[in-house]
Amino acid sequence: MKTLVVDHPLVAHKLTALRDERTDSPTFRRLADELVTLLAYEATRDVRVVEATVNTPVAPAHGVRLARPAPLVVPILRAGLGMLDGMTRLLPTAEVGFLGMIRDEGTLKAQTYATRLPEDLSGRQCYVLDPMLATGGTLAAAVRLLFERGAEDVTAICLLAAPEGLAYMEKALADFTPVRVVTAALDERLNEHGYIVPGLGDAGDRLYGAV
Repeated sequence: MKTLVVDHPLVAHKLTALRDERTDSPTFRRLADELVTLLAYEATRDVRVVEATVNTPVAPAHGVRLARPAPLVVPILRAGLGMLDGMTRLLPTAEVGFLGMIRDEGTLKAQTYATRLPEDLSGRQCYVLDPMLATGGTLAAAVRLLFERGAEDVTAICLLAAPEGLAYMEKALADFTPVRVVTAALDERLNEHGYIVPGLGDAGDRLYGAV
């Protein structure tokens, strides 16, 4: 598994504002949207393309277009929805699937409650959106499901990651390649409740309010 921590001053600036407990939900949503677009730029560096030629007003020009089948973007509900617009802004021709997963706060294991994905993902490049890579259970389960349906490679985009979560994913997904994680920061650790420290709190609550 490959991990990329995006080292860019704009990423660090926006992440600092996201961490601030004084940042309200509307501002948090806007910042998350902007930050995801920056992360998506790095995450799609290896997106598949094919050569193409177009006619400019002056002469033919050689370039590339995104290859088919189109990439699939999969936000993990509910917090992943706050990352979707930022991702599709950069990759507007991608298709979107949805995966509803929740972490059992007692066992810290992921449970799936909704799936809206193609049954056959053969040859597809997939991008999974989940703000917090904490214990790694939810994200690992999501990535495994995509590979089991035939995905060719999977990239996870996260706002924050914890070392424990990365280690869990590396072990849990050892039989699946290639897997990449792109994140804005690698934080210190998890606390006794499975939250990232220093983190930014519960991403879903900060995006949409506690419900």
